[in-house]
Amino acid sequence: MDRTREQLLDEYLVASARTGDRKAFDLLARRWGRKLVAHAWRLTGDVDLAREAAQDGWIEIVRGLGRLRDERAFPAWAYQIVTRRCARQIGRVRRDRTLAAAAAAEPVLDTVSPEAADPGGEARLKAALAALPKAQRAAVGLFYLEELSVAEVAIALNVPAGTVKTRLMHARRALRAVLEGDV
Repeated sequence: MDRTREQLLDEYLVASARTGDRKAFDLLARRWGRKLVAHAWRLTGDVDLAREAAQDGWIEIVRGLGRLRDERAFPAWAYQIVTRRCARQIGRVRRDRTLAAAAAAEPVLDTVSPEAADPGGEARLKAALAALPKAQRAAVGLFYLEELSVAEVAIALNVPAGTVKTRLMHARRALRAVLEGDV
């Protein structure tokens, strides 16, 4: 597999950060910060929980970066760390029963038809993605938006590759139904 410039840059930054290069780590954090928060949001459905999980994940990444031997494994490894942090937070929230509900925006009903307001269907796609179960939304995000392979998504989500494939299949089916107007 040919690696892109972005992947090569990430690998260089990981190797440099592992040796203590602060500037390399700062650049790595800038490049990956939003991606990890987006991944955490796909898992938690809550912006604040996502930011907290990603921040906690970075603490673990800083502590464990010296033990990461293959720079190419950084994306899946970092996503896996954030996935675990999200799982811990969700468990804590369930135990405490303090989370009222996932912060999902209520659809605003107006007089303009969705097709007229959004002829390209982007809003429908975003709404369809938001309506997916969290596990499917995370798999879709990592596979299509972050362009990870099925194997890398499996590592990031800490599930078997077959489970990732199943989640992607169900998510595609649900998205197709919404976009074609079956729902």
